[in-house]
Amino acid sequence: MSVLQALEEKLSKMPAPIRLKDLIRNIRAARTAADERSVVQKELAQIRDLFRDEDSVYRCRNVAKVLYIHMLGYAAHFGQLECLKLIASPRFTDKRIGYLGATLLLDERHDVHLLMTNSMKNDMNHNTQYVVGLSLSCLGSICSPEMSRDLAGEVEKLLKTSNAYIKKKAALCAVRITRKVPELMEMFIPSVRSLLNDKNHGVQLTAVCLVHEMCERSPDTLLHFRKSGKLVPNLVRILKNLIMSGYSPEHDVSGVSDPFLQVKVLQLLRVLGRKDPDASEAMNDILAQVATNTETSKNVGNAILYETVLTIMDINSESGLRVLAVNILGRFLLNNDKNIRYVALNTLLKTVQADMNAVQRHRSTILDCLKDSDISIKKRSVELCFALINASNVRTMVKELIFFLDKADPEFKSYTSSNIFTACDRYSPNKRWHIDTMMRVLTAAGNYVPDDSVSSLIQMISETGSLQAYIVQQLYKALKDDISQQPLAQVSLWCIGEFGDMLVAGVVDEEEPIQVSEDDILDLGESLMNATSSSQVTKEYALLAMVKLSARFSPQSLERIKKIVIPYSQSMDMELQQRSVEFGALINTYNHMRAGLLERMPPMEKKDTDKVNNGELTDEQLESREISIPSTQNESKGLLDILGDGDFTAPVNNQPNKSEPMSSGGELLDLLGGLDLSAPPTVAPTIQPMGAPLNSVPNLMDGLDALQPMTTTTTATMNLMNQNTDLLGGLTNNIGAPSIPPIMAVDKDGLKVEFNFEKEGSAPHVVNITLKATNSTTNPFSSFIFQAAVPKTFQLQLMSPSGDLVPPNNSGAITQLIKVANPQNANLRMRYKFSYSTGGSTVSDQGEVNTFPANMFT
Repeated sequence: MSVLQALEEKLSKMPAPIRLKDLIRNIRAARTAADERSVVQKELAQIRDLFRDEDSVYRCRNVAKVLYIHMLGYAAHFGQLECLKLIASPRFTDKRIGYLGATLLLDERHDVHLLMTNSMKNDMNHNTQYVVGLSLSCLGSICSPEMSRDLAGEVEKLLKTSNAYIKKKAALCAVRITRKVPELMEMFIPSVRSLLNDKNHGVQLTAVCLVHEMCERSPDTLLHFRKSGKLVPNLVRILKNLIMSGYSPEHDVSGVSDPFLQVKVLQLLRVLGRKDPDASEAMNDILAQVATNTETSKNVGNAILYETVLTIMDINSESGLRVLAVNILGRFLLNNDKNIRYVALNTLLKTVQADMNAVQRHRSTILDCLKDSDISIKKRSVELCFALINASNVRTMVKELIFFLDKADPEFKSYTSSNIFTACDRYSPNKRWHIDTMMRVLTAAGNYVPDDSVSSLIQMISETGSLQAYIVQQLYKALKDDISQQPLAQVSLWCIGEFGDMLVAGVVDEEEPIQVSEDDILDLGESLMNATSSSQVTKEYALLAMVKLSARFSPQSLERIKKIVIPYSQSMDMELQQRSVEFGALINTYNHMRAGLLERMPPMEKKDTDKVNNGELTDEQLESREISIPSTQNESKGLLDILGDGDFTAPVNNQPNKSEPMSSGGELLDLLGGLDLSAPPTVAPTIQPMGAPLNSVPNLMDGLDALQPMTTTTTATMNLMNQNTDLLGGLTNNIGAPSIPPIMAVDKDGLKVEFNFEKEGSAPHVVNITLKATNSTTNPFSSFIFQAAVPKTFQLQLMSPSGDLVPPNNSGAITQLIKVANPQNANLRMRYKFSYSTGGSTVSDQGEVNTFPANMFT
């Protein structure tokens, strides 16, 4: 008996495998996931045995079951080769399952798919259109660059056939080939015109998709179609036939003739008309007809109108057509479907700058959307409202936005209040209205007002001299009603400290003054400092306000102010303790200087900072900086361009070779504003003569100055310095050998960055700077990044930080080591840039540190 006969006899004795519907019934009958896995694994084992025995009788049935099991999420890729065998079969039923299996189990990442290229090529030349369709459908799904190059010629031939069924599938294959290998699109361009002229809507639809893909992928092809001058008229004709044709059951969808083709034609017209006045002129009339004749009662018509609006806004259309497009979006806002309202708001937000006046006509409808219960609609409505604010409507818009702010969810309060501040600062009609609005926002937003808004409001109050008495009275009344709102408390305390005497004197002209005594104000300040809801920053404002009031109130109030301030000299918080000690020394020891130091502050100058777009400066701002970036040095690529590029790497390798000196500073970017620091003279440290008089006016606002290193350590000099500058009650008497004192590099909006210094033992010209970042606010700072750069004469090495989360309430810190080498013994200056996320927004700032100790490198 031969081997073949033995195999046939064995197969004849084996039971026939179950059918697909029986497998489905068995799997659905499983009561638990374990039972289902058992059924599947048992069936897969039997299928593997049949595949191993080369069972060609039931191969089609087994592959179908493998595909069903694959769709359930089980591993079934062992059936890939069986799919290829079915594709090579002459039977149509086998090919159908084989191509379906190849589509599901194969993709361009599997090299197995290249084995079916020859079979697909043969099937494309088959005399049965359905076999050709199977091959084209599979090619359009799993086509790879290699397969595209092999079969592009066959697809191009099929585009010219007379069979519409084959042509539309070939056009979709051409789209896939264009995406995979753009240089092959040239062979399909001659066939496009005949496809667009075909009467079959399916062929027209796929032809439009093919042309759209070509234009998006290749500017040269787009220019070719524009120069031909025939594509736009053809598309206009197709679109006109669709909207003017009568009822056609074959293409009708909810009363609209072939909306899928209309949408694709509108998308292609948008690409062709963009920045092309001639093409835009040719399509203006048909766009107006589509906008006016399309049925709006069904979503099908709304989809076409939406694409029409996008096309009108994107091409060089007439002004009347743009007004019509905005009016369509206005009608969308009145639709009951929330998805349509959201789409309308989103589109209006993108087009508001194109035609502001047309959008302004729908302002009332947009304001009504603020009351919508859907959070995404409210978010887009708020953004659009701020985009619509101008000098003529600022009063009305801000009033409505404040009403919204009163009832808004917490996630909206910070964004809304910050943008109201910005809008009022830009479009405010007068100072009185501006001030009233700011105080109204402070009370409505509560603790959600951003820190930068607090500082900007204080700056504005400082330069509004005529309204300061009115402002302090209003803030006093608001603070007395509610002391739990921290931003309101901070602004109020600053104003009370500056203008508390006006409040007591009652010199308000704008309204009837209230009777306030000095004790009332001190009671309010003391209650704020003792309140558990007060943050550390608020207590710092309160301490400073109390000390300022000591110079504005009568001498009888001085003793009570001392009782309020002095206890904080034992506070566990270092900042409060330092302020209390300094203020106590000012009142007790330097009382003769108190009045001069605590005079009313002059008007603050508004910061004229560069406007940053998405973290990058504009070209004009970069040019004004006159920064030159050397392109020939490899090391320069690692240095942060602190004024723009956020892509940062360390300027020096983390593990430099100790046998080689650090690279010369000439390779590094000079970030100090174009200063020529390449060869500065060596500055020797100045030594104070022992008998020379010292500065008699110490810096009372910085207690760290009392800890500066001394170049001479004689007993007489130390005693003299202790008599004049020791504000910490003799804490400096035990200082021994000279050391490098720490400095505060950043102190802004609750973020403090302190530099501590330590000299490198083996390299005297290298100093290790330990960065310590803390957060005094109630919200954590996430994604914290600190970047730095130095002049050409230095070398900088930034090590990895200890983390990127700065905990709130000074409960933790981030540390980072910075190594700085100074081979030429120059004065160090450092540019820095930091960024972090808090409260859902990103905060970034930059600046310069030039207060490094003189003895760092000596």
